Amino acid sequence: MRLVSAVAVACAIAASPAPAQTPATAPASTLTAAPAIVEDFKPSSLNQPGQSFPQVNSQGYARFRVLAPEARNVKVSLGLGGRGGTVLTRGDDGAWTGTSEGPLDEGFHYYHLTVDGGTFNDPGTLNFYGSTRWESGIEIPARDADFYAAKDVPHGRVEQILFASPSTRSQRRAFVYTPPGYDGAARTRYPVLYLQHGWGEDETAWSNQGHANLIMDNLIAAGRARPFIIVMTYGMTNDVRPGSPGGLASFDITPFRTVLIDELIPYVDRHFRTIADQRHRGMAGLSMGGFETKLIAPRNLDTFGYIGLLSGGTISPEDVAAAPGYKDKVRLTFVSYGGRELENGKTRGSPARPATDPAANAAALKRAGLNSVFYVSPDTGHEFQSWRRSLREMAPLLFRD
Repeated sequence: MRLVSAVAVACAIAASPAPAQTPATAPASTLTAAPAIVEDFKPSSLNQPGQSFPQVNSQGYARFRVLAPEARNVKVSLGLGGRGGTVLTRGDDGAWTGTSEGPLDEGFHYYHLTVDGGTFNDPGTLNFYGSTRWESGIEIPARDADFYAAKDVPHGRVEQILFASPSTRSQRRAFVYTPPGYDGAARTRYPVLYLQHGWGEDETAWSNQGHANLIMDNLIAAGRARPFIIVMTYGMTNDVRPGSPGGLASFDITPFRTVLIDELIPYVDRHFRTIADQRHRGMAGLSMGGFETKLIAPRNLDTFGYIGLLSGGTISPEDVAAAPGYKDKVRLTFVSYGGRELENGKTRGSPARPATDPAANAAALKRAGLNSVFYVSPDTGHEFQSWRRSLREMAPLLFRD
């Protein structure tokens, strides 16, 4: 059986305290009242050169086509880990085709094909690391995509580094974003944000799926954010299965804390022009990366002065009380969620709503005199459009002297 052609899809799998993305179709109430599908489909922006499928339309529907004449069943992943999915229909020409059952949330989604029980990537699209494997990706055009568009502005650089990790007896990898003008400003030093991915992802996620570098380029060009360095490394998360027996309770943060605090940060401070103090260093992460941030940053307040949890938990007054010096040392506590994550306890596969209300916690911290900011991304769930928007909102608040 051969997969000769393209496909298009509908979905999301992968990532953190629950997976880093959730199913992306509209709620059932929307599906039953869905308007007629508009036939203005265009190839997804993430397609391989010359590939016409998958396609998306102005309403957010995805259309796919797979040429597999000897296959018996073909579907596109829609559920977590590929469970469920949109079943395709075979035509006389051997091509399997179909359109998503409803519009998808704006932004990026992972997906794959299931063909006669086997898992395959779509040869028509680019691949992205998520769900602990390389997955196909589809981009549903967003109305606010301008903030992460590649514009004619000065651009920073994302480079790969390898740093020694005696604790793991290995050379580990990180990606470092340096802002526009870094190379030509030999006497200028910069703050640093350590930015973590979600479960199932790796250090490539924030620059590939998240467009963190383009978000920063555009904010800096508009004068909205101070130029700073971003460091992205693997959070050592993917050996744990959040939904399995033991789940997150079995996750030991100590090895990653050692890599980050004792090995990576000293390396970055030696090899890049950083302002190497607590007031100019922050940590943030999406989903399980936020969970890691909460486990590490409040316990290392002489290292981090800025904390960001993006769909990764909440900071309560009790958390502050349990971290001596938090009120005096932390200059920003930023918490964000996708709006759909906070609906009805659980929304379309998203992680359960936090045990305590994150908005109420943020307000309580503010009343206590802390710089606390809470942001909700409208009409998105546990997915990258929420986290792209969260970085856009958080970055201008960082490193304000």
